[in-house]
Amino acid sequence: MTATSHLRIHQFAGLTPGPRLLVTGAVHGNEVHGTQAMTEIIRQLDAGELTLLRGTLTCVPIVNPLAHQLGRREGDRNLNRNLRPPVIAQDYEDRIARVLCPLIAQHDGILDLHSFQGNGPAFAMIGPRNNTGELEPFSQEATESALAAQLGVGRIVEGWLSTYALGLKRRQQREHDGSRRASLISDPHYGVGTTEYMRSTGGWAITLECGQHLDPNGPSVARLAILRTLVFLGMLDESAVEPHRPSQPPEMLQLYDVIDREDMGDQFAREWASFDPVEKGQTIGTRASGEAVLAPSEGRIVFPNVKSQPGTEWFYLARPSDRQLG
Repeated sequence: MTATSHLRIHQFAGLTPGPRLLVTGAVHGNEVHGTQAMTEIIRQLDAGELTLLRGTLTCVPIVNPLAHQLGRREGDRNLNRNLRPPVIAQDYEDRIARVLCPLIAQHDGILDLHSFQGNGPAFAMIGPRNNTGELEPFSQEATESALAAQLGVGRIVEGWLSTYALGLKRRQQREHDGSRRASLISDPHYGVGTTEYMRSTGGWAITLECGQHLDPNGPSVARLAILRTLVFLGMLDESAVEPHRPSQPPEMLQLYDVIDREDMGDQFAREWASFDPVEKGQTIGTRASGEAVLAPSEGRIVFPNVKSQPGTEWFYLARPSDRQLG
């Protein structure tokens, strides 16, 4: 049996009932800040340096063992897109989903720890406002907002799935070669990952982007977020971590558009970092055809990815949000 044939799941069941928290890392195999943070927290719980007061804490430090072993984002495909229990498993990530989706559904909430390709500070991503719509009906806005404000990051982003749905509509209008990859990236379900799946089961979910992949501070950001989440849920004593008292409220941003790379010849106009400001009409990049890609309005660029493949996300655009964290 190899390390890619199973998921290693660490669970701590408190002797007093309470919330059921799932913490995940390395959903993308080369994003390991959460993996390192969980390794230390697991050690501290085992050593009695931390005490679980109530509830159940489940840690999965490496959610995608194949991608992790290969030192890259994906094994056969992107696990954090089109996440659902497959009827027939067609690839490695489908086999993970058969285990991961029921595990997610057993919990009340998930803290999913990631990092990103470009430079930039850590930030959190939260779900939609409470709604009864078809795309992502939701009723846990208050919990996500309050918890996100405690994580210690200076920026919080909303609007993922609605923005992704907009990009998918454009993607579906383009011809594709009929391959499984092309079918997946144009599937209406493709924007659904760990957090969206958790919300579909009635739970709450937060994605924490802990910084650039190699940021030496990333594991500390992840560890502090896990501890503060446990304190927020009453699962850990407040003395275990310094309380978060921000000097100013986090900046709230709303994603509103996603632009795909169409050709490997598409190039950015400069080296962008997440949350760099853009002015209306500013050139963000140039298509292989020579066509300029212009910012439609004033705002920020998010997740600029020089390594993106044709037909997948090249960058996102965000603008200020009026959301109140409470």
